[in-house]
Amino acid sequence: MSLKTSPLLLVRADASPAIGAGHVMRCLALTKAWQRLGGRVSWLTAESIAVLDERLFREAVIRGKIAAAVGTTGDAAQTVAEAHQSEPAWVVVDGYRFQPDYIRQLKSAGLRVLFMDDDARFDSYVADVVLNQNISANEAMYGKREAYTRLLLGPEYVLLRPEFLAELWAGEVPAIGRKVLVTMGGSDPNNVTRRILQAMKHVRNDVEVRIVVGGGNPRQPELQDLAAKLNLHVQLACSPENMAPLMRWADVAISGAGSTCWELAYMGVPSIVIALSSDQRGIAEGLAEHEIAVSLGWHANLSEERIADALFSLLNDQRRRSAMIERGRKLVDGQGAARVVEFLQNSL
Repeated sequence: MSLKTSPLLLVRADASPAIGAGHVMRCLALTKAWQRLGGRVSWLTAESIAVLDERLFREAVIRGKIAAAVGTTGDAAQTVAEAHQSEPAWVVVDGYRFQPDYIRQLKSAGLRVLFMDDDARFDSYVADVVLNQNISANEAMYGKREAYTRLLLGPEYVLLRPEFLAELWAGEVPAIGRKVLVTMGGSDPNNVTRRILQAMKHVRNDVEVRIVVGGGNPRQPELQDLAAKLNLHVQLACSPENMAPLMRWADVAISGAGSTCWELAYMGVPSIVIALSSDQRGIAEGLAEHEIAVSLGWHANLSEERIADALFSLLNDQRRRSAMIERGRKLVDGQGAARVVEFLQNSL
């Protein structure tokens, strides 16, 4: 499939140390799928992280700056003004601060809107399309939507960036796992990474650990010092542009229960997930219910011993890891972004 013309996709999404990078990264996956078929993309951001700005620049994305407070009438007015100049085929909005009134303002201006959602937290949905890629997504969650609102629900619409699609799964499940990847998102405002690192002293001393420190996380020196004091086999990967090789390396991952979960499932990495924000609670529960990941629940309730026990058990259970890999790869087939783009194109 290729786009019939060279239509424009306008993305409105933000990143910051407080909200992390997940909204931007999954929109980037959609961006790349749109570009791959010959479409053009521009972005509007009010808040960002330097490494993400650099990534968007390298991906040939045109960026504009929103001066108004996020999610306000002024923000929507600036987005509408940009859209009237550039005439996008679709406007993609991703973020919890974009209330239904914000979307109504875009719709009143005659724009086609795709809204990214995770937990049906709003009392109404007025976008043309609502995309919820999570395992717990279902139509009943969106009973209060407009008659014209279409739903794209579930992991068949998981948005994966091209680097994951290009990385082959290793296909090997060692009898005893020894390689652990830790990734708590782009910012980790609650410093959950530190608690996980401290838990590693309760695990076997032959375990290798690679910790991803996102571009919005200022604690790299602190984590590096802690690893040295604990005398652990730890490497820090700071703002890696390509997470796929790190996932391919790992036998087990400890991850926040956001979009990274779907990347790990596709890459064949058994995972232990932690809910870092309210929208991640349902994802963690759904993954555990389908036996695709082990859920440790809400981050504030974690103890070092609980983290260590879950990790030790999974590293030593080859059969369980193999089953989790099989279920995860069956759930996420890597074609989600292409399906979304095809749907948007066919809806023009």
